[in-house]
Amino acid sequence: MPDTNAFVDKGQLRIAAVSAEGSIPVENATVEISLTGEPEQVIEQLQTDRSGNTETIDLGAPALEYSLEPGDTQPYSEYNLKITAPGFEEVMLAGVQILSGQSAISNIRMIPVVTETPPYNPLVIAPHTLWKLYPPKIAEAEIKDIGETGEIVLSRVVIPETVIVHDGPPTDASAPNYYIPYRDYIKNVASNEIYATWPENTIIANVLAIMSFTLNRVYTEWYRNKGFDFTITSSTAYDHFFVYGRNYFDNISRIVDTIFSNFLSRPNVRQPILTQYCDGRRVSCPNWLSQWGSKYLGDQGYSPLEILHNYYGTDMYINTAEQISGIPSSWPGANLTVGSTGSKVLQMQEQLLRISQAYPALPSITPDGIFGNATQEAVRTFQRIFGLPETGIVDYPTWYKISEIYVAVSRIAELN
Repeated sequence: MPDTNAFVDKGQLRIAAVSAEGSIPVENATVEISLTGEPEQVIEQLQTDRSGNTETIDLGAPALEYSLEPGDTQPYSEYNLKITAPGFEEVMLAGVQILSGQSAISNIRMIPVVTETPPYNPLVIAPHTLWKLYPPKIAEAEIKDIGETGEIVLSRVVIPETVIVHDGPPTDASAPNYYIPYRDYIKNVASNEIYATWPENTIIANVLAIMSFTLNRVYTEWYRNKGFDFTITSSTAYDHFFVYGRNYFDNISRIVDTIFSNFLSRPNVRQPILTQYCDGRRVSCPNWLSQWGSKYLGDQGYSPLEILHNYYGTDMYINTAEQISGIPSSWPGANLTVGSTGSKVLQMQEQLLRISQAYPALPSITPDGIFGNATQEAVRTFQRIFGLPETGIVDYPTWYKISEIYVAVSRIAELN
């Protein structure tokens, strides 16, 4: 933990609390924030509103330059969160990471109390992979031979609704499995693997590599065909570094929401490419993406694809999945805004109306298939609640966030 005297900059943090049953917002939850090194000294106390959100607050962070070059000073500060609410088990989260100039979100799923003395299980966020040395990736072929078993389930690339993450090496039978929404998984991994302070094009290139690797595991049923019951592990030696309960950063979140249906391909190869990478400083990995190297290329103005070509070769290209699981209907293909009409507008309005039953801050609208001022205000409020740019326009990220929240609050997925 860095010396608090080194906290010359500020980062931001917002907490969002929902019930683990039904994804209903938890109102009036109390959030106590303390430095990880001084857990008994509360420095901020917040309350969640009726949408389950706290206000966004400033917290001390080390100077920006520490996250822009490898060095001996930890580039992020760490805080503890204690979240309590009547009728729910207490949540203790240790090691929330704050970076200079970056806004972070900590999503908290609160479990309703079922016993008088609920178990106390604090969640600890492990150090970032660029700060602490973890086991390096065991090299694998980037294209899997799946013709031998014939057990491949998917005939085309599908973005899964959830991935099952085994929190340890594949053979550790005692490690828990977590069911994580696909986009949340990618945001978690990216926040663990790179710094949100890096150039946007660098972040996009790294997110594409993380997604393509993950979708290769999904497409090839890699672990299931080996007799396991999960999609991917949290071990850096085998897969990506995933930390259950960690906070992620707004800019990474928005990038993932915008490109989550993409993956990386090579000509005449159906499966997503298993795009491996390393930090490029403490661990060398020829022909793989170097995380620090990609940062420097971003500094020089390289595009995401140019960064990827630099490491994986010029025949790598960005592809788009044909199908996204777990949604009521696919993206209409163009933004919905005031004046838009039709079945896609009607469906979006019906979903917002259902969401408003769980989120009372969201205005109740009458679905009529016409995008008017009332719908625009409802969309803008939805975007504010869920941390999206408040445009009042249903763009690609907003469409799929509405679908995600609708499915969560209506439990439609459990009925299908």
